[in-house]
Amino acid sequence: MDFTLTTEQQMLSDSVARFVQNEYDFDARTKIVAAGAGGAPANWRIFAENGWLAACCPEAFGGFGGGAIEAAIIAEQFGRGLVIEPWLGCAVLATQTLLASDDAAVKAEWLPALCEGRRRLAVAWSEPGSRGAPHIAETLAEGEGSGLRLTGRKTLVLGGVGADAYLVSARDARGIGLFLVDADAAGLTATPTPLHDGSIAASLVLDGVPARRLAGDGLPALETGLAHAICALCAELVGGMERAIEISADYLRTRKQFGVTIGSFQSLQHRIADMAAEKELARSTLFAALASIENDDAIQRAPVLSGAKALVADAARNVCAQAIQLHGGIGMTEECAVGHYFKRAVVAETLFGGRSVHEARCTQALIAELREDAA
Repeated sequence: MDFTLTTEQQMLSDSVARFVQNEYDFDARTKIVAAGAGGAPANWRIFAENGWLAACCPEAFGGFGGGAIEAAIIAEQFGRGLVIEPWLGCAVLATQTLLASDDAAVKAEWLPALCEGRRRLAVAWSEPGSRGAPHIAETLAEGEGSGLRLTGRKTLVLGGVGADAYLVSARDARGIGLFLVDADAAGLTATPTPLHDGSIAASLVLDGVPARRLAGDGLPALETGLAHAICALCAELVGGMERAIEISADYLRTRKQFGVTIGSFQSLQHRIADMAAEKELARSTLFAALASIENDDAIQRAPVLSGAKALVADAARNVCAQAIQLHGGIGMTEECAVGHYFKRAVVAETLFGGRSVHEARCTQALIAELREDAA
């Protein structure tokens, strides 16, 4: 698979990079985080006007026909700027989950509005006991038609604050389905959940909430949406690592100790080199995950994506922790940017399942492959 960017993809990357550099510097981000709203509405309008909400949606629904690579391009630049607006939850996870569903009517109703930024949809799939596994759902759907009701709890709903509706995974007689729930539905309680990196998710309590079931089996659609979201998150972390290394290298060139810049110390040069090597390994793993999404079926891509999530999240945490160490004491202060890259890495490690969950999936896939070969 050729990962050389096309002219259109390079233009997309450049446009997002300009926004981050000119409109989303560290001071601007600090003010957005302090406001406590989980993002600025003006920025969401910019995302829509520039086509970043529609980049990964088919042209038939008002999008630009891109896919996982376009999402990764945007995510990498957002990672460099530590963008906290819920683009990952709404423009990637929700859009791709809805696209993968079998409900043509709901897609026709919602996708154009999502691309234009007029409405927001968030996916409520994670539960206290699911540990990142979409097939574990204790939320129940009972009744039929207008009498359909949902009961249960959902956690870490990305983009859940300010969403117009939710795609909720729940179990009924047919298995796990996806259900559309209005944000103002009776019996629904949505509580903002501030995360360590300054972003805000939501926790939902559903007590007999009226809902509309989407046609078809919801689990494959949800797994597809999560696959795209994992790739985008990995790209975001690669961008964050790259920026943390740049900030650290600049600091080593200017900070003086014993009358010389500390960047002249060989041990610190080696540490920066090790950080860059780990970042490039993470980028290569991201490429493998993107290739798998483009070329493999759901069964084949599952262990590849799990391996990418585990490795890239671990690399991001290590690299950003090293960036703090290179800054010494100031690296731990709120005024120092590198500490916030570490916070994002810590939060990202828990999203869509932690390292142990994904390593277990890789192990299970390897055992199954060995048994098949032995047979």
